[in-house]
Amino acid sequence: MALIGPRPEQPTLVARYIDLIPSYELRHLVRPGLSGWAQVYYGYAADVHETREKLAFDLFYVQHFGPILDLKILARTIWVYCNPNYVR
Repeated sequence: MALIGPRPEQPTLVARYIDLIPSYELRHLVRPGLSGWAQVYYGYAADVHETREKLAFDLFYVQHFGPILDLKILARTIWVYCNPNYVR
């Protein structure tokens, strides 16, 4: 696991989402991380519809990952956690 990357999901949910959401498996092309683009710009997904929306953020990361984007995510992670009343 890396510091930055798509957050890992429970294996049972991964199997379900792969069946329900096209391209879901593409988020696994990079190492999972403790914080990611989807976490700091989308937040929690409560259902399949929201998971589809959140996947777009993970796929953006997969397409553009690199040290500059990782630094932006790290800075945003610190900002989000230092502002507990922030609502996405």
